[in-house]
Amino acid sequence: MRITPTLESRLAIRERPDRAHVMHQRWEQLIFLHWRWDVAEIQRTLPPGLFVDTFQGDAWLAIVPFFMRAIRPRFCPSVPGISDFLEMNVRTYVHDEQERPGVWFYSLDCNQPLAVWTARTFFHLPYHHARMKAAAKDRWIDYDCHRHGKTDGARFRYSIAAQPKAAEPGSLAFFLAERYLLFSQTPRGIRCGQVHHTPYPLAEAKVESWSLEPLLQAGFTDPRRPPDHIVGSPGVDVLVYPLTA
Repeated sequence: MRITPTLESRLAIRERPDRAHVMHQRWEQLIFLHWRWDVAEIQRTLPPGLFVDTFQGDAWLAIVPFFMRAIRPRFCPSVPGISDFLEMNVRTYVHDEQERPGVWFYSLDCNQPLAVWTARTFFHLPYHHARMKAAAKDRWIDYDCHRHGKTDGARFRYSIAAQPKAAEPGSLAFFLAERYLLFSQTPRGIRCGQVHHTPYPLAEAKVESWSLEPLLQAGFTDPRRPPDHIVGSPGVDVLVYPLTA
């Protein structure tokens, strides 16, 4: 039986890497919409060398819309009209043969063409061009995404409560949100990317409307139920590191 990552390894991966980062980012107004999912179904979607990471026996599948702010390479300033944009990902949670816990992305929609090109070229991530817009009023966020070439779009309306706090280590919220590694399929095989930030400040969130279209576009069936777990975050400042083996 394959061993899954321990709590100690999950905590250790939060430490800042002892190497140079390549990019600064800020992620804001995130809403994490999670559904429990069949472990075997998720495993069938993963490339060799990656394994489903589970919490109390369950796999998880998520849609995460958010705002990207002040995105810039390490030695460059932010650029108006380029550094701020929207992004939404469909993801699950995995670990590799070294038992490192991380994220596997099925898709990432983005309305900044340069960001799409950069992520595809240097990180080999499944980014898609999309028409996206978002507006905030009275703590409510209306968020729309329509991927190029697709008939149906996705719309979300959500609010994030005040007074967020970090998740308790070992909790479900910790398992879902505290992810500092991503895995990508490259011409040289599976590679690992790392980010560093303070633990997410998490808060209760209300969701008036959501769309399953991102899951359907990723090849999954309609779960026919609301999300099993919802949490939000006002955001974090992030350092991004290059891919490694």
